[in-house]
Amino acid sequence: MAAPVMDTCHVSCCANRTPNVVSWGRGGLIAFGTCNSVVLYNPQKIKIAQVLNKHTGRVNAVQWVHKHDCTPETQLVSGGSDNNIVVWEKHDGQFTVYAVCSGHSGPVCAVDAVSLPSSQLLLASASSDSTVKLWTCTSDTAECLQTISFGSGFVMDVSLALLPGSRVPVLACGGDDSKVHLYVQIGGQFQRVLTLPGHEDWVRGVEWAVKDGELLLASCSQDCLIRVWRLFARTTNEPDLQINTVIKMKENVFEVSGDVFAVTLETVLAGHENWVHGIHWQPPLIKGDSVDQPLKLLSASMDKTMILWGPEEDGVWVEQVRVGEVGGNTLGFYGCQMSPDGSMILAHAFHGALHLWHRDGDQGKWRPGVVVSGHFNAVQDLSWDPDGEFLISVGSDQTTRLFTPWKRKGSSQKTWHEISRPQIHGYDMQCLTMVGRFQFVSGADEKVLRVFRAPRNVVENFANISCTSLEKLLASNDVADLPEGASTPALGLSNKAVFQVDLASQSTQQDGDGFSSMSDQYKESYFQPLKLTEPPTEDDLLQNTLWPEVQKLYGHGFEMFCLASDSARTVVASACKASKAEHAAILLWSATSWKQLQSLPYHSLTVTQMAFSPNGHLLLAVSRDRTWSLWRRGNLGTASEPSFSLYANTSKDTAVHTRIIWSCDWSSDSKYFVTSSRDKKVIVWGYRGSGNCFGECERADVSPCSTVLDVGDSATAVSFCPVLCSDQSYLLAVGLENGRILLYKWRPSESSGSDWSICGETDVCQSHTLVVKRLQWRPKQGRAGQDDEDGNEDRSWVQLASAGADHAVKIFNIKISVL
Repeated sequence: MAAPVMDTCHVSCCANRTPNVVSWGRGGLIAFGTCNSVVLYNPQKIKIAQVLNKHTGRVNAVQWVHKHDCTPETQLVSGGSDNNIVVWEKHDGQFTVYAVCSGHSGPVCAVDAVSLPSSQLLLASASSDSTVKLWTCTSDTAECLQTISFGSGFVMDVSLALLPGSRVPVLACGGDDSKVHLYVQIGGQFQRVLTLPGHEDWVRGVEWAVKDGELLLASCSQDCLIRVWRLFARTTNEPDLQINTVIKMKENVFEVSGDVFAVTLETVLAGHENWVHGIHWQPPLIKGDSVDQPLKLLSASMDKTMILWGPEEDGVWVEQVRVGEVGGNTLGFYGCQMSPDGSMILAHAFHGALHLWHRDGDQGKWRPGVVVSGHFNAVQDLSWDPDGEFLISVGSDQTTRLFTPWKRKGSSQKTWHEISRPQIHGYDMQCLTMVGRFQFVSGADEKVLRVFRAPRNVVENFANISCTSLEKLLASNDVADLPEGASTPALGLSNKAVFQVDLASQSTQQDGDGFSSMSDQYKESYFQPLKLTEPPTEDDLLQNTLWPEVQKLYGHGFEMFCLASDSARTVVASACKASKAEHAAILLWSATSWKQLQSLPYHSLTVTQMAFSPNGHLLLAVSRDRTWSLWRRGNLGTASEPSFSLYANTSKDTAVHTRIIWSCDWSSDSKYFVTSSRDKKVIVWGYRGSGNCFGECERADVSPCSTVLDVGDSATAVSFCPVLCSDQSYLLAVGLENGRILLYKWRPSESSGSDWSICGETDVCQSHTLVVKRLQWRPKQGRAGQDDEDGNEDRSWVQLASAGADHAVKIFNIKISVL
């Protein structure tokens, strides 16, 4: 089989905001749901191994199917808001769909599975339709065995196990009635045998563990408590426990096929100060010929901590380790998992971030580890820096994030990581554009544009992590007055610069006693300079990697929609949402003085995207009104401020596109530009037959230079590769509404119909699951961070970055030398 044209280099994503969405397997892979996908993540390589796409709604629950002999799992179960449960199975090292269980009438919120002696798979799923369904799965069928209705109540979590001494399945359900319900399969049907009271609020999690022929059940609740129950086979000749005992634990007894089983409360664990959302037993270990279950229980809570519990020698359960206490604007942990060998623990937070801790040696100290991270809502825009060394993205999760390759010293391994979060905002972010190396302008669902510039501490850490010369980086920046970092005031949206002086005064205040004034009690500056050699943790990203805001730009009447800057970094163009011509004007700003230079009125509805030509002569704008406009720069070569005038345009009569034009881009030689639209058409425009660069002719006779390319779905993003193919044709990437990305070669041709040829596309696993919002090629040949010792890059490769409404930022490697 031929190697794919597009190779996924990096996927940036995070866990969905539900408690049961992460599961750690014995094969070393962590499975978690991100938007509509299930991601398999390798924490050792700090890289995403595979993306599984089948669900059409948010993935809410993910669970590996653990094997009784503790060998690596080959099956995985996921449940989603599309009301379906998907079973995945490993074939030739890759996971594919094994079965789909359809039948719930509401989103699935919890799943669990156990292998039966008959080699069938028994599945339990809980849904917001107030039912728990039990399924049996084989390779060709998925059959619903039974539906248990809970009336008007909900089940938050389910857990399956096999009763000790028999192979009869037992099901635990934690519900919103504050009780744990136990069901046992009797005569082929699951029947309720016990209800365990005790919790005083919704039961959020239940999980079984097998220990010495007995079952232990842990349950956690919104009452901040964890209860551990013991289920064991009761022999009839057992002595009565009341003799010589002061306190007798109440035994709940039930009978299955003549065997009597009892359930007692083992312990109540109190240590959390907020809702406990997740619990997880340390996975069993192989000791000699037997399987040993360590008595270690992990819990995660909305109080921003994770606790590892275990019994002392006298049997009393105590807190052994507590990690977390995250600063900043986070909201606690949703779920937790432990690695199969117990050396790593993982929590996922309200904002999707994964938090990992490694145990250091025998001292029992836990230290934070590096993990993958990403946006927790739709990614709206992204931009490469001019040198192609890092990528900045903005999203509806109100954050701006910077990604770059991490080069370990003495290792060939290179992985992409988020190393700075320049902006954490109070509005959903919509657009950004780079203005120089470490400066960008961003726009959000507000009328203001904000300009940010990297502080010294971020530039220093970028140099350390990417193994770049700091002198070279600082030379490209005006560093005389560069602040150390930035912080956000308690009630503000603007990041304030923090200078060396502020840090010095901060440390003297900490040394002194008391407060010298009222305002000292409410310090604004939480920033602490970092000296990093590896990517920062989520806590540091939130607090210590912000960029100071250097300017606000006022002028638009509605929420910002798109931005562009020219290659010389002298002009920035901006546009906002508009339903009338008066608001649809493009505003131009000086990138040095940040003064408004000009207003360019033409369009009657929102301008959806803009792009300056590489030679800087023209500005192209496309709009919701189905037309495009070209603006030519006046006074070229003079020192005065540029002025732009309308050079060419389509009108309602001459428009080729019949629906909203979503995207546009220029060829690297400024001879052609491309537009893509909701009408599924992609068209290349230029001076037909002349081959002149744009702006060179006084008369602007711009017309389609290509045949109309129908891509089969709404074309929401398009981008020209800055490098020509070996046969001198142009390479274009087209992003579709269904999440796929197509690669086309285009060459100007006199004969109709032969100018376009498809040369690659993303497969199911590589594609986004929702709209492709933005595509941008790396401005240079080669792969970021992959240069050799002499600093030379492999010029046979190009890289393409994509932003999706499925919360993902993806980077693809494409071997242009073979196209």
